[in-house]
Amino acid sequence: MKVFNNSFTVGTNKRCEMIDITDKIQDIIGDVGISEGTAVVYCPHTTAAITINENADPDVVHDILLMLSEIVPHSHSGYRHSEGNSDAHVKSSIIGCSKTIPLSAGKMQFGTWQAIFFCEFDGPRRRTVHVQITGE
Repeated sequence: MKVFNNSFTVGTNKRCEMIDITDKIQDIIGDVGISEGTAVVYCPHTTAAITINENADPDVVHDILLMLSEIVPHSHSGYRHSEGNSDAHVKSSIIGCSKTIPLSAGKMQFGTWQAIFFCEFDGPRRRTVHVQITGE
């Protein structure tokens, strides 16, 4: 079994946004030449996340961010964390810091409308994404 590690940066422009990173991940998979295996996409930041969802209709991203802001508002009188980004930590924990995607014939095995998104909850910032490809 082969294991390849790669990293890239994502520049975010808003406090909260979701950026489609699917093509970047697929390029990395193509570069390493793994045909069958898995790709793990990991975000090493406590106020950002990785998710898989629909990329065909931008309203889906809007709706996800809207509901997260309603569930976990930016300001709340009960927050104790002094940096002013408590909501970003909670949103990151809800969404999660990584996803594992099966690979077959060198392609990620997605449904028709699925894509990988980097989720920013405390931007704008320059972020890192790690990708580990395992397989043959």
